[in-house]
Amino acid sequence: MFSNLSDRLDGIFKTLRGHGKLSEDNIKDALKQVRRALLEADVNYKVAKSFLDDVREESMGEKVLQSVTPGQQIIKIIYDKMVDLLGGQHRPVRFAKSPEPTIWMLVGLQGSGKTTTCGKLAKHFAKAGRKPHMIAADLARPAAIEQLKTLGKQLNIPVYSGTGSPHDVAKAGVAAATEAGADLIILDTAGRLHIDDTLMGEVAAIKETVVPTETFFVADSLTGQDAVASASAFAERVGVDGVIFTKIDGDSRGGAALSVVKASGVPILFVGTGEKLDGLEPFHPDRMVSRILGLGDVVSLVEKAQEHFDASQAEKLEKKLRKAEFDFEDFYEQMQQLKKMGPLESVLGMIPGLGKQMKGMKVDENAQKRMEAMILSMTLEERRRPEIINGSRRLRIAKGSGNSIQDVNRLIKQFGAMQKMIKQMSKGGMKGFPKMQLPFG
Repeated sequence: MFSNLSDRLDGIFKTLRGHGKLSEDNIKDALKQVRRALLEADVNYKVAKSFLDDVREESMGEKVLQSVTPGQQIIKIIYDKMVDLLGGQHRPVRFAKSPEPTIWMLVGLQGSGKTTTCGKLAKHFAKAGRKPHMIAADLARPAAIEQLKTLGKQLNIPVYSGTGSPHDVAKAGVAAATEAGADLIILDTAGRLHIDDTLMGEVAAIKETVVPTETFFVADSLTGQDAVASASAFAERVGVDGVIFTKIDGDSRGGAALSVVKASGVPILFVGTGEKLDGLEPFHPDRMVSRILGLGDVVSLVEKAQEHFDASQAEKLEKKLRKAEFDFEDFYEQMQQLKKMGPLESVLGMIPGLGKQMKGMKVDENAQKRMEAMILSMTLEERRRPEIINGSRRLRIAKGSGNSIQDVNRLIKQFGAMQKMIKQMSKGGMKGFPKMQLPFG
């Protein structure tokens, strides 16, 4: 996500920080490079020009040119302006006043990920205590109805489907969901391969009938500036309240996300990652810019940890760590908790500084699976007392997990280093601690 732009900006920032004093020529040259980086990232050229004009105006002031750290000052200006470009502040989704149910209507082109996003929203807010129902009003694509029903069964969330016009199905679905006690109704609508009057008329008629609390435009970030143009068209002709970007983890450029707010006047409310139903994040402009500029995203990391880590297990583990008691059972439990937070590469990228160190390295997700297999091939006694794992036991673990004896030796060596670190921490020191290895391929 935004990896190409991050790489380019990181190089430009290193040059800026290397100058003890900056001149107007230095700044102009750096901003030319920033402009090139933005255009290569598929940022709309008008948006890029406006952004750079704002940055240039502040960068040429005496405060920057006479600063002790002029490079850092310009980076701060770029950070602030990029946050503004993405909408400034996080805009929470709106809910209707009780007892009226909240209605969210999803619109967009065919293939943008509307149906999957319905499921993601339903799961996300069901965990938050809402009672969601979904309505399958995409009658142009029968597979969409079946897909939504499948998602509903998977999530144990009711799905309404009916016959007639999309307008009739939407109206009847809202009535049925309200009668059933739903406080959140998520409405899936039809898309087309491109914008046409039929699509706009159908969506506008549904919106006029159900009067949604929020209308979300769902955009595939991989389509680049086409997504921006479509968002602008829907915002103008139908009226939308926010954008949800799907597949953003597969977009190394990110220009669409950086362009859509300025071009359409519509904020980004969520970003979707992957096909899994828990791959949905509320959008925070400041956090996203921190990731783009390689500054990490500690706040989101902590929120993910709070959401997925079991408090009682954490307390139990803390007590064991204080006594320097950490075994393979604890290690395996922590691996399972970490998996719930999402792809390891994404989680590590939220740690300040680590994202830059990871450049050029590929996180081997299969390494974790191999480690799990080796731990599960141990007996309960071996997991709790790793020191008893001798040569014959290592051979049995290797065969039982489908790995080599070298893999088992490597795991035990790394685990031993981790135990040593924990003992040092429990004694209040880290001196002489050996370097740890992460499961990079």
